[in-house]
Amino acid sequence: MLIYNSATRKREEFVPFVEGKVNMYTCGPTVYHYAHIGNLRSYIMEDVLEKYLRYVGYDVKRVMNITDVGHLSSDADTGEDKMLKGAKREKKSVMQIAEFYTEAFFADCKKLNIKTPDVVAPATSCIDEFIMVIKSLLEKGFAYEAGGNIYFDTSKLDQYYIFNDFKEDDLEVGVREGVEEDGNKRNKADFVLWFTKSKFDDQELKWDSPWGIGYPGWHIECSCISMKHLGEYLDIHCGGIDNAFPHHTNEIAQSEAYVGHKWCNYWFHVHHLNTNSGKMSKSSGEFLTVSLLEEKGYNPLVYRLFCLQSHYRKSLVFSYENLDNAAIAYNKIIARALGLLKEEQGEVVEADFNAGREKFKAALDNDMNTSLGVTAIYDVFKMNTTAATKLALIEDFDRVLGLDIVVAAKKELEAEKVAAEQKANDPFIVEIEDMIRQRAEAKKAKNYALADEIRQTLASKGITLIDTPQGTQYKID
Repeated sequence: MLIYNSATRKREEFVPFVEGKVNMYTCGPTVYHYAHIGNLRSYIMEDVLEKYLRYVGYDVKRVMNITDVGHLSSDADTGEDKMLKGAKREKKSVMQIAEFYTEAFFADCKKLNIKTPDVVAPATSCIDEFIMVIKSLLEKGFAYEAGGNIYFDTSKLDQYYIFNDFKEDDLEVGVREGVEEDGNKRNKADFVLWFTKSKFDDQELKWDSPWGIGYPGWHIECSCISMKHLGEYLDIHCGGIDNAFPHHTNEIAQSEAYVGHKWCNYWFHVHHLNTNSGKMSKSSGEFLTVSLLEEKGYNPLVYRLFCLQSHYRKSLVFSYENLDNAAIAYNKIIARALGLLKEEQGEVVEADFNAGREKFKAALDNDMNTSLGVTAIYDVFKMNTTAATKLALIEDFDRVLGLDIVVAAKKELEAEKVAAEQKANDPFIVEIEDMIRQRAEAKKAKNYALADEIRQTLASKGITLIDTPQGTQYKID
């Protein structure tokens, strides 16, 4: 299995620290508002990665944080606290906001067939761990106190910038949008581990610490939550590409300074979902959520397919036209699966099943190429094998892709059976279909007068006949 490692900027064979086991960490949401579909693209692709690792036999433990404290609106530890912003907007407490939007996030995940991680840890549940690690960083000389806050000292590292060939001049204060100078820092790249001097008079969540009453910085939470639940060796860390710097860069800095060795082997970054006007966000344009897509008549799994049709390392442009195309493709796949259910099933042909499975694995082994993974479904429909084999393969692929293809097809088949039973028991429908049969027989016998008479009789009852190449259909006015 080859996977692109953002830290080395190349595709590498995936080899976990411990054979057969994978420790996986996912940066979770800041729960101050609903997740927009751009956020959810990352979680969909991370879900596919986790499911594929399980599919090929790894024992996976996946951990996700919930940021319910400490995430400021600027990456430079400045700006408005996102959780406070949500509390002010809705006139609720921070914890009420956190609870509501955490539930909303996982409700959206459920609609998108995103598996809940094995461990979900709110930042507020790990305050003791934050304090313990920060104390150790101070003792080791990697952190310092200034202006009442605790900062990580990036000058103590041999290498700070990991994910890109950053030029220090490009990171000067004021170059990056929203960055304000912090006079307490010794170096411009230093970041806050613990705030005791909050700029927010109404800061709601505070805890006692050796440095005074305060709250953690954003970056420390992921390192500590990961190490608490997964230990000092992390196989793969996931997140959106916008978190690579500074959030993930800071995670590496503080984690490796604390443990004294390499912390994480592979970094999996999902690129942005854009609109025609640029990167999707909560503050610009239409606020695109799963609920909004549902209100507009879209099945959430159509959006999942839309994401799977593109590679996770490519920016994806959202438009309703593109989503409509995904809906057409999804409905065609379901219709083809429904056709298989109606065929003579036969037996699963093991050789054909294994051949189809190897094609699917080849696609996903190639840096999680979900686009080719979806193509493998179309290839199954074309196979010269039994319907049972094709259905078994589609269900097998869907353990990873999560599109509910056979599930949806079975629901449609059941709905057709129910509709047929209702029609069979409805005297009015039985009469219509009997008259349509009589008309067909009259036309076959070239008794066009009788055929026209039957059409007119049905029209007088509000029933319009529509002759098609597949036969005569009817519409009840």
